[in-house]
Amino acid sequence: MVKYTCIIIEDEPLALEKTRDFVSKVPFLELTATFDNSLLGLTYLNNHKVDLLFLDINMDELSGIDLLENSRISSQVIITTAYQEYALKGYELKITDYLLKPFTFQRFLQAVNKAQENLMRHVSESQPNFIFVKTENRLEKIMLSDMVYIEGMRDYRRIHTLHRKIMTLQNFSELERMIPTSIMCRVHKSYMVALDKIVSIERNRIKIADQLIPISDTYKDEFFQLINSRL
Repeated sequence: MVKYTCIIIEDEPLALEKTRDFVSKVPFLELTATFDNSLLGLTYLNNHKVDLLFLDINMDELSGIDLLENSRISSQVIITTAYQEYALKGYELKITDYLLKPFTFQRFLQAVNKAQENLMRHVSESQPNFIFVKTENRLEKIMLSDMVYIEGMRDYRRIHTLHRKIMTLQNFSELERMIPTSIMCRVHKSYMVALDKIVSIERNRIKIADQLIPISDTYKDEFFQLINSRL
């Protein structure tokens, strides 16, 4: 599972602890630091790449808004504040979401799912839209948008695309490294599926093209997390 690094800048101890607790419940988030001082948080951001920032607005010395206006932060930003009047300003600064205290875990999860979707989209846009796989004595080019599912067949993997089927000796681990999880993910020891080609999901089975593909317990949680992030 891809994990995204995050930090919390929050000067209220109870609010900091609550956000820390919520982060710990999200499998794809990795908390790398917390700060109760915005200047220390800004120094950290200037020296470390962070995927997601949880940022309070009303803080001494440097407010959350000032921090965003006077720095070059490329992270996804989720504002956490008790003051609704800053919402418009926050969105002018292109934040990911605005959580009004006190917020529930459900509302928190909605915000981090949006951040995850933005991060996944950024990765997919920066990557090639095709791969090359080894088949017989040549390399075959396959467009990622054409892929439907990959099936394990003893020593071989059969790649089903919209137009053809390709046999390769490359194993699933190699294919998983080549193909972004935002496009295709493992659902069983013998199957990978293209998320955008799924017709339906019922009783731990995926209907894709004219096939019913099982979802095993090993990959179940990660698969449904990817699906839920698109709801």
